[in-house]
Amino acid sequence: MRGPHNIWRLIRTGATFERTGAMGVALDAMDAPRNVRVAARVLGWPFRWLGYKGDPSLPPVTRAITALGPAYIKFGQILSTRPDVVGVELADQLSYLQDKLPPFPTETAKQMIQADLGRPVDQVFSEFSDSVAAASIAQVHRARRADTGQEVAVKVLRPNIGTAFARDIDAFHFGANMIEALSPATRRLRPKDVVQHFEDTVNGELDLRLEAASASLFAENTRDDAHIQVPMPHWGLTSRRVLTSDWAEGISLGNVAAIRAAGHDTSLLAERILQLFLSHALRDGFFHGDMHQGNLKVAPNGDVIAYDFGIMGEIDEYTRRVYAEILMGFIRRDYDALARVHFEAGYVPRDRDPAAFARALRAVGEPIFGADASQISMANLLGYLFEVTERFGMQTRTELILLQRTMVVVEGVARSLDPNLNIWNAARPVVEDYIKANLGPRAFLKDSQRIAQTLQRAMPLMPGLIEDAIWRARQQAKPAAPPKRFSWRSAAIGAGTSVAALALLLAVAA
Repeated sequence: MRGPHNIWRLIRTGATFERTGAMGVALDAMDAPRNVRVAARVLGWPFRWLGYKGDPSLPPVTRAITALGPAYIKFGQILSTRPDVVGVELADQLSYLQDKLPPFPTETAKQMIQADLGRPVDQVFSEFSDSVAAASIAQVHRARRADTGQEVAVKVLRPNIGTAFARDIDAFHFGANMIEALSPATRRLRPKDVVQHFEDTVNGELDLRLEAASASLFAENTRDDAHIQVPMPHWGLTSRRVLTSDWAEGISLGNVAAIRAAGHDTSLLAERILQLFLSHALRDGFFHGDMHQGNLKVAPNGDVIAYDFGIMGEIDEYTRRVYAEILMGFIRRDYDALARVHFEAGYVPRDRDPAAFARALRAVGEPIFGADASQISMANLLGYLFEVTERFGMQTRTELILLQRTMVVVEGVARSLDPNLNIWNAARPVVEDYIKANLGPRAFLKDSQRIAQTLQRAMPLMPGLIEDAIWRARQQAKPAAPPKRFSWRSAAIGAGTSVAALALLLAVAA
């Protein structure tokens, strides 16, 4: 229940942020209005002695979040995908909230595996290691299947993690409602939607069968792609709390020195990672939403290995086309076309001046293209864009925010391999190929065929729908209205339209 009992949890949160020095940093990063700052201080400062101390070696906000526990760590990870809410610099800090918790006992993990799979661990796995990675929701063990001898990774949820998360998420909802009530201006950033997005993400991660399904779909989408490997789930050894998948052997992308020592071309690898991400986002509309170094490895043959599919991004086909046109507008420096796309897609209110918006976009793009390749930054570009969107009253779009944030993370990963990578030159061929395939004559024919197929499937429903519409129109007609005279001209136009639609249907279907 999202009631006043959550005030105590918010007080403990505020006290921890005050004690760790994170309160001022967080409020400044979000450019919080005065009334929100006062409320936060009232909830935190008098009770700072009740706050958790945290690890003094960490930055203030990261220190506070890790001290508050798993739900806050996961929320920090989600907020790292929202630089429009917390600012680019703080979002960058929060992106490092990975594997910050101590593991729970291996014996507990074995008991959970036995309970879920119905067999003792010794019968399922001939080898089973202690935890090799522990995160906010689950931990991973290295094991070997007893039946096939194949080496696998076994991911196990933390005990009672669902209950703990539900309690804290309840407090997050209460806090978001308070923020919107105290400061209506914050509604543009949709605090309640941010918390709801967090809850939906966590609920998906609390059922490891859904992560297995995401891994399976991602592997299916990329099976014909060169230079990428996806560890496959083992469905017979997977349940709600246990996920077994292929073991991914490779060098972590966080260990650049080892990658170079192994003889890999880091410049080629950097370009490959960026292009793979864009290809999945634009072509498939289904992309890895957490592509930091900890979830990527380099195989001995130079392939990129992606794993941990708890956070995935989805974009519908229309939005993918809009996003591709936005990217291409920046790449071609065509700011009038770029502005037009924003207006046509409904991202900018119709009452705003398109010419003024185009000039604002030029102010965003030109400094980027005038810089040296090593200085071109997607993070800076997004920072400028968020300023422009706020000025022109654009609403935050959650699906694009995750895409944009993942782009920033991917850029950071690529730049760690090649600091001089020109992200625009790397992105251009992928975007151009997508536009050729989806915005040209072939795309028009494909769309026409899909429209015709939809009409064909709906034809048996048409008589009933038309009859129902006529009946509703008669019910809503005013009694005093005189009956309309029959018009041969209207009848001819209606018949002509029907015949034309049927002819189009038959022509395309043929």
